[in-house]
Amino acid sequence: MATLPGTLLLFGYALLFALVEIEIEGKNGWAMHLPTWFRRKPLYARVYAFLLSGKPLTGYHAVMFFIPLFSFHIGLAFGQPWSWGLEARVLASYLVWNVTWDFLWFLLNPAFGWARFRKGMIWWHGGPWLGRLPIDYVNALWMSFVVAALPWFVRGNTWHLRHHAIYVATTLVLVAITALAAPLYRRWYLHMRRPGSDERPSLPTSSETAR
Repeated sequence: MATLPGTLLLFGYALLFALVEIEIEGKNGWAMHLPTWFRRKPLYARVYAFLLSGKPLTGYHAVMFFIPLFSFHIGLAFGQPWSWGLEARVLASYLVWNVTWDFLWFLLNPAFGWARFRKGMIWWHGGPWLGRLPIDYVNALWMSFVVAALPWFVRGNTWHLRHHAIYVATTLVLVAITALAAPLYRRWYLHMRRPGSDERPSLPTSSETAR
């Protein structure tokens, strides 16, 4: 029970990230239709693609990678003492959090849902899959346990690994609960976009603005 408040906070954070990305991207994932740069050929983009199973690098993702990573360390700016064990716990949680954030985007997005979360239907998850999971998810999960186990390997301290296992198990339960509620959100999402419901004012065109 001691780990539950932190797990709920991280899950809520992942859920909010997923929801705001659905609002930003809609059905066009991986920033395909956003006004951001998109690279495959430069060396830095090829390194990124190598690490993430062929995914292109965009300006959007270059920024979004660091926002949660910084926020996971925000406690250190307010007096939380740093340690190698704490860093291992933070990074392990971050790896799982990224998977949670990404999967919730698909689960809640009306253009996808669980039914369309499968190999061949998501171009940016075009690498290998293990069953119903992209290889990036699988890699992040096993890497998170390796990172969480580092204090055990170095000092014989199993606390961080046990905490991480509870965190992952609780997150899976929360994802399952969200999956049950996802159809309600998807209906609300479509309802808010029904024809004739938008109340945006008409904006002048670029040619009118230039005059």
